[in-house]
Amino acid sequence: MRIAMKETLVRLFLETLEESSLARVMASRVVRRGDSLSAGQAAVDISSPERILVAGIGKAAGPMCEALMPLLPAAKTSVVVVAPDSPNALPAGFRAFAGGHPYPNEQSAIAARYLLESASGLGRADLLVCLLSGGGSAICEAPLDPSVSLAELRAFNEVLVTCGANIVEMNILRKHLSCIKGGRLAQAASPARQLTLYVSDVPPGEPSSVASGPTMPDESTCADAHATAERLGIVPSLPHVIRKMFEARKLEETPKPGSEVFRRSQWACLLDNFDVLQSLESKARGHGWILERDLSVDDAPVEHAADTLLDRLRELGEAHPDRTVAVTTGGELSSPVTGDGMGGRNQAFVLWAARKLAERGMRATVLSAGTDGIDGNSPAAGAIADENTLPRAAAAGLEPEDFERRSDSYRFFKQLDDLITTGPTGNNVRDLRMLVAGPQ
Repeated sequence: MRIAMKETLVRLFLETLEESSLARVMASRVVRRGDSLSAGQAAVDISSPERILVAGIGKAAGPMCEALMPLLPAAKTSVVVVAPDSPNALPAGFRAFAGGHPYPNEQSAIAARYLLESASGLGRADLLVCLLSGGGSAICEAPLDPSVSLAELRAFNEVLVTCGANIVEMNILRKHLSCIKGGRLAQAASPARQLTLYVSDVPPGEPSSVASGPTMPDESTCADAHATAERLGIVPSLPHVIRKMFEARKLEETPKPGSEVFRRSQWACLLDNFDVLQSLESKARGHGWILERDLSVDDAPVEHAADTLLDRLRELGEAHPDRTVAVTTGGELSSPVTGDGMGGRNQAFVLWAARKLAERGMRATVLSAGTDGIDGNSPAAGAIADENTLPRAAAAGLEPEDFERRSDSYRFFKQLDDLITTGPTGNNVRDLRMLVAGPQ
């Protein structure tokens, strides 16, 4: 019975990923009617531009560009794809770069400068179409200040990824050191017409954080960046040149809302965490389960999130003792890296939840996984556990506290065969979590 519930939750997650594939999303939400290309409320005439430059940046850049190309006039369209992997065979008119993730590499920097140069060559009669997805902050990146080396930029990103900062905080800091982020690509392309289509891996209301917003107005300021670094306590840990910039408060402002740079710009969100969460919930309701969504734990520490969600699951079960109940949530959690193990926030959350189930004597199944198929520095998307996880671990001689201390949740769940492994999905709309309890 318990094994069947674990299998059911994994199947629901995988079906949700399939339904949210970029091929399906692009086909249903980006439409060409005559000479008009539209997505949501945004629309551009694709017959009038003399040149069209398509810039795909992020984990989903490849499939997004490939899906868009049949809708554009090939003779005047050029495409730049900056993704974690370079495709083996490129269609005509494509230029590809294999940028680094989660830390920028040499191709990240080359790609950023290539895109800036290409965008700077556009005129008023041209069109820039930017396709953004998760991971773009590292995948396409170069420093604004030439005195900052690639090694220092990488070290800066390593500090951000491991310090427990949330995605908005990290991207506020990235924007003010980047030559392309925080609207600077849009600034380079102005006065060309611009259309940005994005898949959101950030909290609701923060679209300029997607890939650190290369074509979007930046609401954050240099003062915000300094305050964020100080609040996180990371200034002493920054590489020398960047630390001196923060200590001397010598950052440069990004283009802001209302700037002339964005007068001919439009933006449209194609897919976000809300969409995939709805899809997961719809599938769960098909099983007759009572569901409740709890978004209060977004960006919370994994320990707090596990306690909060298990409390809510217990309350829901008590209110419906004869039904299977489930609590769903999306977004991301905070899980600072404290050791040299393998894992990520999803596996860390499930490990903590498994410990709480054992402490409470509670019967429930817990799944948490990333829609990009990659959790932290591990090859797994996430993990699944129930009230039998800790007893099974004890029988195998595994001590959860030891794995937590080493940030090694991946190897804990690997030995129990409770990992969720999908491989990179080419998509990224944050994480999904579901906690389920059967009739009492």
